[in-house]
Amino acid sequence: MTAVEQEVMAANISPVNWDEVRWKPRFFIIWFGQSLSQIGSALTQFILIWWITDTTGSASALATAGIMALLPQALFAALGGTIADRFNRRFIMIVSDSITALCIVILMLLFASDTVQLWHVYTAMFIRSTMQAFQNPAAIATTSIIVPPTWYSRVAGMNQTVAGLMSVAAAPLGAALLAFLPLQTALIIDVVTASLAVIPLFFFRIPRTVRPTDNQASIWQDFREGLRFVMGKRGLVYLYVLTALMIAVILPTFSLTPLLVRNEFGGGVGEIALMEGIGGLGMILGGVVISIIRLPRRQMPIVLVSYAVSCAVIAVAGIIPRNLFAAAVFTWLISGITFTIGNAPIIGILQRIIPNHMQGRALSLLTTLNGFAAPIGLALAAPLAEALGVRAVLIIGGVLSAVICLAGLLSPRLMHLEDQ
Repeated sequence: MTAVEQEVMAANISPVNWDEVRWKPRFFIIWFGQSLSQIGSALTQFILIWWITDTTGSASALATAGIMALLPQALFAALGGTIADRFNRRFIMIVSDSITALCIVILMLLFASDTVQLWHVYTAMFIRSTMQAFQNPAAIATTSIIVPPTWYSRVAGMNQTVAGLMSVAAAPLGAALLAFLPLQTALIIDVVTASLAVIPLFFFRIPRTVRPTDNQASIWQDFREGLRFVMGKRGLVYLYVLTALMIAVILPTFSLTPLLVRNEFGGGVGEIALMEGIGGLGMILGGVVISIIRLPRRQMPIVLVSYAVSCAVIAVAGIIPRNLFAAAVFTWLISGITFTIGNAPIIGILQRIIPNHMQGRALSLLTTLNGFAAPIGLALAAPLAEALGVRAVLIIGGVLSAVICLAGLLSPRLMHLEDQ
């Protein structure tokens, strides 16, 4: 019996005959609104980062902004996932997007009155990131009950395409907005896109999964239940640990891209934008591939091999001669494509093997683990780059992370995770 069948029995609801359900209009309208909201958030993030850069010119100020934008995801993801499994997910999504929009409205008023201060922007970033910690698990868990299981990986590919689009378009679109509009007016884009994400949720019904657990259980008990579920599946634990290790090792190489371009290839801001934009283009192409092809039943080998290739080509970038910048850009393209091909199926795999009433908690644990792995990796890579140079970090990080991914192929528990 599959996890979906067990959940259906536990929830005492009838299986869905997807051939008879007109699910596509509801899903695509909700998905389109959520995607627009993500793009609006990316534009706002760029605009605020540019304001901090232009106003302070301080590296520590930018580092603080990065912490405000990332740390809440690690701190609150587990709570957000537990809340998503316990309460109405549609309501959570509406409230999260509404609070995000309200933060931007307040910032717009502060900028318009010329009373904005740095701590105002930091606070808004922190609140926006916190809302994402609640919105994301609710949205992911909702997807798996409004689309058929055969679409899980396809939807993940679509989401990866949107993420790649944000990587490519956020900087030039944000710069264009600032060129023609006052900063406070440019921020209204985020308010509009957040509204477009919220409005469809008022008109479309989203089924609620009945939890087969005691409804009087506390939030802490709910969280422990999710943790026990993950720890009880050895293959799931291996996947979570492998992913966190890979992120801790490989993420610093991408963060060092500006130094790589400037110090090793003699490039400037245009070359940096080109390299990062090409990487985003690779993510789009990888997302398109996953969206249109039919993946085999067992997808874990594709995940691990694609991850390994993505990491390995980063190591190749570390040995490319100074006069072959175009070749280095090409490695970023290949890395973006293969990373997305590996990353997109993971959500679909987890949605198939984790009962829907636990998806918020189980998936948020992965977010929390990865959220703490990233800054640890950055903290270790910084002194290594100072001592050995950026190229050494790319080579060591790329090779080590590729080995970590390929080691997963030797784990029977991980390779048969999808059979559970």
